[in-house]
Amino acid sequence: MTPPQRQRRDPTTPEPPPHQEGEGKPRNPERMYVVAGPDGERAELDLVTLIVARAEDPPPSASPEQAALLRLCAAPLSVAELSAYLHLPFSAMGVLLTELLTAELVQARAPIVRRSRTDRSLLEAVMNGLQRL
Repeated sequence: MTPPQRQRRDPTTPEPPPHQEGEGKPRNPERMYVVAGPDGERAELDLVTLIVARAEDPPPSASPEQAALLRLCAAPLSVAELSAYLHLPFSAMGVLLTELLTAELVQARAPIVRRSRTDRSLLEAVMNGLQRL
């Protein structure tokens, strides 16, 4: 079986003129992707924001990336972890998560912040009280 051969254009035939719309203005090419939501804004996310899925199963209309993200988020995971597991950059994760947050399929929450160190005098008082027992 032979591979298909490309057909070359005949150099003597002129190229068709570019399609122009309206009053001679060049037409903008159609975007094949979405960088932000319909209003142009993205969710306020950082690398340590925790993401939790609200639904158990992804909807049938979800893209493969969204379905994988929803399956991973059964337990809370940070945006950095999701980005590493899915091998996607943070900017792409921001777009995916904004779409999922808008559709209310995931919930974003701030990470749990640990309190500052315990007061040393309190620890000494507890230790002295235990030694007296």
